[in-house]
Amino acid sequence: MPSSASQPKEQTPELPAGQPLVVPRPTDWTSLGGTVALTPRTRVLVDPRARAETSEPSGRAEFPGPARQSVQQLAAQLRTELGQVSGVEPRVASDVAHAGPGDIVLGLADDRELGAEGYRFDSSDGAVRIRAASTHGLFYGTRTLLQLLRSTDDEHRTLPRARATDVPTQAIRMVHLDAGRKYWKIPYLENLIRRMGDQKLNTLMLHLSESEGFRLYSPKFPGLADPAHSYGRSDIEHLKSFAARHHVQLMPGLEMPGHATAISDAFGIGFGSGTNPCTAAHTHSHLTPDWIIDMTSEKAVAKTKQIVDEFAGWFDAPLFSIGGEEVPGQLANCPRVQDYLAASPDVSTLGDLLNRYINTLDDVIASHGKRTAVYNGSEHLAAPQQTVHGPVVFLTWEGTGAEPAVPGHDEIAIGPFYDTPNNYHHLYPNEPWMYDSWTVSTAPDMLGSGLTNWADYNFWADDAYFEQSMAGARAILADRAWNGTATPDTLADFRDRAARIGDPPGITATPVKPRVNDGRPSHHWTFDTAAYPKGWTYAGSPGNTIFAEDTAGDLPGTSYIINNPAPVDDGVRGQAWRFDSDRDGVGFGGLDVAEPWTVSVQVRPTARTADQVLLSSRAGALKLMQHGTGKVGFTRYGSADLSFDYTLPLDRWTRLTWVATPGHTTLYADGERVGTVDASIPLPLRSIGTEKVSLRGDLDELTTWDEPLTADRVAGLSGQDTQ
Repeated sequence: MPSSASQPKEQTPELPAGQPLVVPRPTDWTSLGGTVALTPRTRVLVDPRARAETSEPSGRAEFPGPARQSVQQLAAQLRTELGQVSGVEPRVASDVAHAGPGDIVLGLADDRELGAEGYRFDSSDGAVRIRAASTHGLFYGTRTLLQLLRSTDDEHRTLPRARATDVPTQAIRMVHLDAGRKYWKIPYLENLIRRMGDQKLNTLMLHLSESEGFRLYSPKFPGLADPAHSYGRSDIEHLKSFAARHHVQLMPGLEMPGHATAISDAFGIGFGSGTNPCTAAHTHSHLTPDWIIDMTSEKAVAKTKQIVDEFAGWFDAPLFSIGGEEVPGQLANCPRVQDYLAASPDVSTLGDLLNRYINTLDDVIASHGKRTAVYNGSEHLAAPQQTVHGPVVFLTWEGTGAEPAVPGHDEIAIGPFYDTPNNYHHLYPNEPWMYDSWTVSTAPDMLGSGLTNWADYNFWADDAYFEQSMAGARAILADRAWNGTATPDTLADFRDRAARIGDPPGITATPVKPRVNDGRPSHHWTFDTAAYPKGWTYAGSPGNTIFAEDTAGDLPGTSYIINNPAPVDDGVRGQAWRFDSDRDGVGFGGLDVAEPWTVSVQVRPTARTADQVLLSSRAGALKLMQHGTGKVGFTRYGSADLSFDYTLPLDRWTRLTWVATPGHTTLYADGERVGTVDASIPLPLRSIGTEKVSLRGDLDELTTWDEPLTADRVAGLSGQDTQ
């Protein structure tokens, strides 16, 4: 029977110009009228000449890289997927010459027009024939087939008669995950890879090191990565093998010489280490000098060469990223750097020093048969003596991606597609612009485009927290980067089409966190001083990105890099955090929790402002001071601002408690019932504050429950009673 990922869908008219209901849109599609049906007699037929061949057509082996799947393996995989979607599990055979109605024929052809990933689709005579120059292309043809089945009748067994030649506009269609600040669970990565393959996205870049963490574990580098929160060689081999079945290349990314506190601390090779160190004056105010690996040190350069050499051998994608961006310009004023430049004949500026460092690591990567990728930025530094090697690819995070921006280098555009869902950066992909206005570059030195995730200040967020803001933009990127022509419909139409197609077969359900309904809290933030958990490195200067420990659950958070709350010692119990700016906040990255729930907090406000937010998400917020009334309340964004008849007193501690059940929310102050509003919202757990509004005053003992506490229980709460 069809899987849960392929539920019945309504019939929908074809798109303009006879386009089918698939994402991405084929680049050339001719509807011939009528349908083709799968039956119990359907077979998957493999041309005997193609059984052992894979996918390295001449001239296109570098991008997207050679396939690791034979036609026979693809046929067996398709058989399973057809069963999951339609209930029909055809046998695999080779009688291509006698293909009949409903049969699916897979074959390879020496067809240079198709490149590495294009395919021809032809169902004109009742059999479905998919031909390509590689199994990359064959796989994508089968994705079109499976999406057509998922988007049609209730049984998902019919598809249109049509003929197509479908070739991508851009060679690299990428998803980039910040796996340095955040450790992503492997089941999520597997689901992501399935979804990428289904939408013909071919590159998953795992950015595996950041100032806060290193996520590749090798016993050659003890102390660099925590085994419990990193990927060992067996994990990477598993992910590579899994990705190969979905024709996704697993591209690694490390970050050096900047964004590298985790590496610097592990080996003592930062600019803040050793004699004559650089100081806080030589880096950004929210960081320490050890955020940058010491490019003047033979020991530091040798160690990073060893790291790159080790991990370049773990991966088989054509590209390996080493970061290379955001080196602070003020580093040039450090005496250690100035002395080194004065004594070195081949470098005279900080830009020279950085470019030489990039080239040194590029030599290591090239020895593994790969090309180096760096984020752009180094081109802005004066470098009269050292030029970045020509084969190095720039991940361009500036500009719109409409045209290449770094002369002499291939590029991948990532800047317009940032997903950084915290309240400091507050960057979400502009989906209307992406769908309606983005000009997809076909310049020969623009290799492709990538949706980019960053996990700043959401280091321990739920995987699904990021997925909810990436999924829509990822589908749009897939559509536009494959088919660079103007879109034929509206964004709403596209979203409806993607929803009708649904998830590919094999997706595993996201684990649902069990409700904690035994009287114990689900989360409890004490705001007492605590160290980062094992596996994460504190990379800020004192007072920045301070840690909010969750002593009851698994959703700790941090403040931001600028405008941080300040710990104070006179909390209700131990320390409290003092907020004095609308940019003060704390990132958690939790998903909203459906009613019922309870939230209790100790708050000591010091000033009245037009709006003060305790907890928020993109859907709603709990308010200490509601906009328009100044009273305690809550908001359902885009719908209603709601208030209780209670105004917080200033300059003293008050315990506020919200208790929500579906359609009703009751407020208590110091255990006394204030009143009930006949409305409710899911509990927002994205953050304390929003990107524009925080609070004024002190917070302590913020606690949540996954159940509605009784009035007696609320009355008994105190600063000690949160366990």
